[in-house]
Amino acid sequence: MRIVPTLGRTSRSAAALSRSVPVLAVVVGVATGLGAVVFRSMIELFTTAATGVADYAAHPGAAHPWFPALGPFFVVAAPVAAGLLYGPLVHRFAPETRGGGVPEVMLAVARHGGRIRPRVVVVKALASSLCIGGGGSVGRDGPIVHIGAAMGSTLAQWLRLDERRMRLLVACGAAGGVAATFNAPLAGVFFAMELVLRRWATEAFGVVVLSSVTASVVGRGLLGDDPFLTLDAISVDSLAAYPLSAVLGVVAGVFAVGFTRTVYGVETLCDRLWRGPEWLRPAVGGLPLGLLLLALPQMYGVGYSVLGAAVGGGYGIAFLMVLLVGKVLATSLTIGIGGSGGVFAPTLFCGAMLGAAVGQGAGLLAPGAAGSPGAYALVGMAAVFGGGARAPITAVVVVFELTGEYSLILPLMLAVVLASAVSGAITRETVYTAKLLRRGIDIDEPADSTLRRRPVGSFAVPIAPPVAAGTDLRDVAAALVTSGQPCLPVLDRDGRHAGLLDASTLMNALAAAEPADVLDLVERGEPLEEGAPVGEALRRLEDGAPAVAVVDADGSVTRWVRERDVLAALSTHQEAEPDPRARAEPPPSGVTRRAGRPSAGT
Repeated sequence: MRIVPTLGRTSRSAAALSRSVPVLAVVVGVATGLGAVVFRSMIELFTTAATGVADYAAHPGAAHPWFPALGPFFVVAAPVAAGLLYGPLVHRFAPETRGGGVPEVMLAVARHGGRIRPRVVVVKALASSLCIGGGGSVGRDGPIVHIGAAMGSTLAQWLRLDERRMRLLVACGAAGGVAATFNAPLAGVFFAMELVLRRWATEAFGVVVLSSVTASVVGRGLLGDDPFLTLDAISVDSLAAYPLSAVLGVVAGVFAVGFTRTVYGVETLCDRLWRGPEWLRPAVGGLPLGLLLLALPQMYGVGYSVLGAAVGGGYGIAFLMVLLVGKVLATSLTIGIGGSGGVFAPTLFCGAMLGAAVGQGAGLLAPGAAGSPGAYALVGMAAVFGGGARAPITAVVVVFELTGEYSLILPLMLAVVLASAVSGAITRETVYTAKLLRRGIDIDEPADSTLRRRPVGSFAVPIAPPVAAGTDLRDVAAALVTSGQPCLPVLDRDGRHAGLLDASTLMNALAAAEPADVLDLVERGEPLEEGAPVGEALRRLEDGAPAVAVVDADGSVTRWVRERDVLAALSTHQEAEPDPRARAEPPPSGVTRRAGRPSAGT
């Protein structure tokens, strides 16, 4: 946790800066909208350079027009060549750009005040477009979230905004990236709120909406306004679809857990097997990935064309299962060798294959009763993502926006809720937090949770001499200056603690030159008892309270807690309790830690 010192109430400049946040959100939306368009163009450019077509998965097995004699075998070399380019780039300039990027954004918001290095914008865009263009079986979702968040963070750092506003702009960037690249403004908003900020507040929601809408307008202006997936009309006409969707939701929840564990299990295996320089790992690992692409070229890149064909009924059950297993292996291998790309698209892909197979199977068992298999493919997309990310609102909204099929909203909601519940019952990790948990970072647990549970009385110090009700404000100002404190306690007419008076409020009252009783100026907050957790005091201090009064065992207020007292306690606590991740402890089961090698991940 970071504590930002505050001196009295918000100054005029800070207030003006606060009012400018919506304007900054629009700026971030424009930047991320343009960034998403450029990023998509880069992927198409590198894919065309590597394969001769903009979407090789839609032309499986085709020969490269530049090397026709090689036939489809050129695809073996594509991931190797791409790895030789992005491996050194990532290793040298921004190791945090390995994997998807969403966990890094979540960590930046939860632990680092929203700070992301500006270089991430360029390195992530290049590395991910090279990886996907070279055959990496990952999505562009995670990278664009990382790129957009880095844009928002860079703007906030350049303007020297406080951490609260920096986090907001990071969320704005993430929302804008999703909105522009998928033509899905609602999905961008809910993705940022559920997964990046992980909290709901009116101010945050408003500025995130502004950024998402702006980015979506930019994206639509340059890329068009068509739904991301153009499908024939799909509807649910039978009540049998609801119990079948419920079954699919349960299966999807179990599958999502298996998908997550496979991705990180393969990554752990790659960590253990690789002994060479880290910059060379993507190129060497590109060889087995290329062989997999040779056997199953539908795994090349993001694979949305294959997903669309599955939803449209283009594959039988057996091949759907082959594609399902192939995607899990291809994505796991891409991540394991240090590739840069997201897992959002792979979860949608796997969900579509799983759902289409279930729908076709139900059609064989009860012809005409189950409905269109394509409907279950869409339900499966939402359910697998919802179970993997544990973000049910985003899962429902994103599939609705990607397809424009509102008629499926009820079975979607049913399947997503069940998938989220099942995956949550099996494990507490998600497809995004699992990467952080492997590194010993639990963003669901406050960084100073042990400290927050300690009694506030152990941090309290003697309170400054109080001023009584009716004291002349000029005398109060003199006492405040003499005390050297940011505020003074005020007693009511019965001699009891009435509240705290801070310097800013007193200064404004004196400047107004109007008669005022000191009791009318105090900030009234209930004092905390000695045994209350200090976390409550920290919350009030973070909300702008200059100090928090503490009631002693005899019911009197003779002590308080200020920011400086908490900072001193934090410093002492850190010296006495070093970071457990720095200790030479054995890693958790199934996790390998290797010095000097940042873990790749989603």
